[in-house]
Amino acid sequence: MGSPWLGDACSLVDAFRAGELSPLEALDDCIAAIAASPLNAFSHTDFDRARQDARQADVSLPFGGVPFGVKELEKVAGWPYTEASVVFADRIAEHDDTSVTRLRAAGAVLAAQTTSPEFGGINCTSTALHGTTRNPWNQACTPGGSSGGTAAAVAGGLLPIATGSDGGGSIRGPAGFSGLFGLKATYGRIPKGPDGTIEPMTSVLGCLTRSVRDTARYFDACNGFDRRDPLSLPRVEGWEAGLGTFDLEGMTAAIVVDLGIAQVREEVAALVEDAAVQLARRAGLRIVTVKPALPPLRGAWAMANQPPMVVDLGDAYPERVGELSREIRAGLTSAQERYTLERAASIERYRRQLNGAMADLFDRADFVFCSTHPDVAFGAEGPPPSTLPGRDLIHEIGFARAIMNNAALTAPSNMNSSPAVSIPGALLDGLPVGLQVLAGHHREQLLLDLALVAQRAMPWPLVAPGSPHGRP
Repeated sequence: MGSPWLGDACSLVDAFRAGELSPLEALDDCIAAIAASPLNAFSHTDFDRARQDARQADVSLPFGGVPFGVKELEKVAGWPYTEASVVFADRIAEHDDTSVTRLRAAGAVLAAQTTSPEFGGINCTSTALHGTTRNPWNQACTPGGSSGGTAAAVAGGLLPIATGSDGGGSIRGPAGFSGLFGLKATYGRIPKGPDGTIEPMTSVLGCLTRSVRDTARYFDACNGFDRRDPLSLPRVEGWEAGLGTFDLEGMTAAIVVDLGIAQVREEVAALVEDAAVQLARRAGLRIVTVKPALPPLRGAWAMANQPPMVVDLGDAYPERVGELSREIRAGLTSAQERYTLERAASIERYRRQLNGAMADLFDRADFVFCSTHPDVAFGAEGPPPSTLPGRDLIHEIGFARAIMNNAALTAPSNMNSSPAVSIPGALLDGLPVGLQVLAGHHREQLLLDLALVAQRAMPWPLVAPGSPHGRP
């Protein structure tokens, strides 16, 4: 038994095709590493079936034989579908999500389910059902959320690639905390059917990867319209084949580390600005000065998530609300007490204002560089902090803005439905710092090419130092 594959997924497929190792050997190496890992990145494993699939893998397919993780908020037929909640501890998925079906068709070997916070509600991954998931860069810290298990698995050397979703930063956030690459696509790029949540039209599917080309290959496999998701977008071809073909020279970039609405730790801000300047110069971008006018992020926008939450809970609502996590209970209770017609109107008004401000921003700059997070990863058990080193944000900016500060840099792209990426940018206190880049709608491939420049000119470690953790 050897070490699991510590390169990217595309290079693993190349190794299969060259006869350097077999899909079964690669899977068994991952299984051994998972068994020894202290990261608690998985809520379910399906190794017997995965071994059968690996034996029969067609390595000519895009992901032929690659061991994959699937986030536990996505359905895989026959796997638990708990959404990380004790309320659904015994529920089993009856069908694959559309994206999962497409991954199977691309040759992926579905090996394990990665952990998430309950219903993907917060940006750390610790639940009553599955315990605490840990960051491979520092096990006292969180890998983020809600795609925290995916981030820990990929950055920790346990699996080469795994899926994620992003409704307020849940791909970019874990990527930033864990030193990975993450793309939050234009809304609808990957269909969410069948039976996918519609409102509040903020959450998208994707993956966390060690390389830009892995993400491009995932989008080749999974993007395109599906009639069970009427808001899904027409298929776009050539994600991987088109890498490096877009002319970025002379395009404009604004560097606004805090987006004008977030509080960012000074040391993080300095590192992000330096990385942004380096990347802009390497890509031949023209830096422009732009002052965003985004409305500050407040908790009211999260109320729009509560009606679909009630639908998802079904017969468990309201009788079993007491079994939910503190954060989920608080959201439901607040909405029940305060989600009036006037409150709904205020959310609509906020999103219209935000959309206008984002459009103005992209009228003046092709790319907007900012931080992925206000600070490096916090404690593994949470909760997400309302402080920065030496600063009490509740005292400085008030309770409402302080508790939303962790999402203030990522959520605007979700509410605007526009794409953004997190690129490994630096290290601080031995932990990754993410450089986030925002762009206008349908410009994912430009973001991928910009990230490719970063990977080539400012390369990042593909896994955390010492991975896989727990290796004998």
